[in-house]
Amino acid sequence: MEASHSIVVAKHLLLVLGIILSVGTFTSLAARFMKVPDVVLFLVVGMLIGPSVIGLVDIKADSVVNQIILTFGSCYILFDGGATMRLKVLKDVWITIVVISTIGLIITTLITGLAAHYVLGLPIIIAMLLAATIASTDPATLVPVFRQVKVRERVAQTVMSESAFNDAMGAIVTFTILGIAMGQSEFSAGMAFGELLWEASLGMLAGAVLGYLAVLLIAHEHFAFLEEYSPLVSLMMVIGAYMTADGVNASGFMAVFVFGIMLGNKEFFGFKMEPGEEEKLEDFVMTTALIMRMFIFILLGTQVNFELMNQYLVGGVIVVTIFMLVARPVTVFLCALPDRRAKWTTKELLFMCWTRETGVIPGALAGLLVGMKAPGAEIIASVTFIAILMTILIQATTTKWLAGKLDLLEE
Repeated sequence: MEASHSIVVAKHLLLVLGIILSVGTFTSLAARFMKVPDVVLFLVVGMLIGPSVIGLVDIKADSVVNQIILTFGSCYILFDGGATMRLKVLKDVWITIVVISTIGLIITTLITGLAAHYVLGLPIIIAMLLAATIASTDPATLVPVFRQVKVRERVAQTVMSESAFNDAMGAIVTFTILGIAMGQSEFSAGMAFGELLWEASLGMLAGAVLGYLAVLLIAHEHFAFLEEYSPLVSLMMVIGAYMTADGVNASGFMAVFVFGIMLGNKEFFGFKMEPGEEEKLEDFVMTTALIMRMFIFILLGTQVNFELMNQYLVGGVIVVTIFMLVARPVTVFLCALPDRRAKWTTKELLFMCWTRETGVIPGALAGLLVGMKAPGAEIIASVTFIAILMTILIQATTTKWLAGKLDLLEE
């Protein structure tokens, strides 16, 4: 009887995954035809086939399947983003990346938290918890957008790197404020900074070591006995980098991002693959990343809770508008303008002000808060969904248009 029930569940899950793949494939073609980032249409289609509308797909946010897809999918998209980074570009903008990923996230949290306090009438500590939840940008959204919209290299890589680096900071700030809200701890700037440094450093170390090992096995002149298995090596190392970092309480996302940087810059370290093997690896990574985008954003769309979102719709829209049009520009100009090494132009700064989508990482944080029955968790989840929808549907769709207006598009 138990086995029979397991088979029924397995068949149902297989059907759901098949539906997502089928719908996602045609949606991807439609996005290419309409010349918009595919994550936008994936999210919209997800809302349509989810339990609130048609009801074809209903995978709960706290289910094991959903958590596996979100975790591995985000890791793989981050790895793909890291592989597009170029060290020669990053060395000129690293100061901006570090400052905007740390101090910048705190600035965004403070401004958005004050807005939530006055607009929604929340206690200041709950308002700050809401702001910290949505403050980090989302690599799973930004990496695919910049894959499809060719923006000036250093601008695109700065925004993508920020999104990879600030997820650890976002989680640290969120759970530090949560501890205060639940009366479990007091804020310590020194402790928070030390924790951030620990998570980031160990994550980068794990990613660098495993990245070098992977490059050695697939691109070394004498030791590359796994060259023809390079796609499998990349999969194995993405999982290995995340689990290794997570096992020592470091940032797993940071680890896979740095692993991607190592693999994408193998020529910088003196390694080179055969042309045929290089193309095979690139095709595999692009196809796998597309599948991960389908699953992540279609599932994210199916899990949008319209009933909960409607409860705080007007106030939430006002807070997110302040978040997009005030908090982000202030953060970018305060953190990037003083960086004389990067010499940012006004057009580049304006583009970075607009490009900061909210997505999987803030959505996962909001889900954790609801599961923990944190103070104000429902209103935080509601505003987080509003932020995800507004930033992806408005900002992602206008990225190419704005880049064109600011003369930042590249052939």
